[in-house]
Amino acid sequence: MKSDLHPQYFAKATAVCGCGHKFSIGSTNEKIEVEICSNCHPFYTGKEKLIDTAGKVEKFKARRAVAAKSIVRSKTEKRAARAKKVESKAKPAAKKEAE
Repeated sequence: MKSDLHPQYFAKATAVCGCGHKFSIGSTNEKIEVEICSNCHPFYTGKEKLIDTAGKVEKFKARRAVAAKSIVRSKTEKRAARAKKVESKAKPAAKKEAE
């Protein structure tokens, strides 16, 4: 068998949660940092908690605010606007021909 084939295993590796809770697990890494654990997860605590990973909530709210500001027009409004634009361009040409 080959020697040094498997990585070193730490039977008492420490895992640290974002909420501050520490617990020991078995792993090939000596220290592990996690964002959420059973101590702070809403499923286990029964409380709703907003977990913002890298500002994703703020980015979503900003996109939603921009979308709310944009004007959404229906097909009939767009057609009416195009017809009005074409009509206004056609009128000056008709006036020149009449003169």
